[in-house]
Amino acid sequence: MLDHAPLTVTIPIEEQYADVHRCSISKDSKKEKSFIKDLIKDISSIDISNLSDTKSLENVVDLFAYIIERAWDENSKIVNISRHSKCWWDTSCSRDLEKYRLTRNVADWKQFKSTVKSTKHSFFN
Repeated sequence: MLDHAPLTVTIPIEEQYADVHRCSISKDSKKEKSFIKDLIKDISSIDISNLSDTKSLENVVDLFAYIIERAWDENSKIVNISRHSKCWWDTSCSRDLEKYRLTRNVADWKQFKSTVKSTKHSFFN
């Protein structure tokens, strides 16, 4: 004889996916180089000669944060991340795909597939 009554509950779970929008700078791109150049130029111009009190330190930290935010906003782009996004995709994949699309050559297709494979391999390792 059981001292409890088992309950069975069915909970419906629907697959829902919300697209996410983020700002990004592609690795090894012109925008990345511009971002770094802007940071170096602006951060090196911060005057840190008179950090004698907490208020001046806070001002320098606020200026530092503002410089980074401004450089990021100027050089990043909004990326829509969805279930079909390819986080591993890089400029070499785009370059080889574009080359194949222009030539429709089998050798270029093989090069593109090889690039994709090696890019995925390095990304996921």
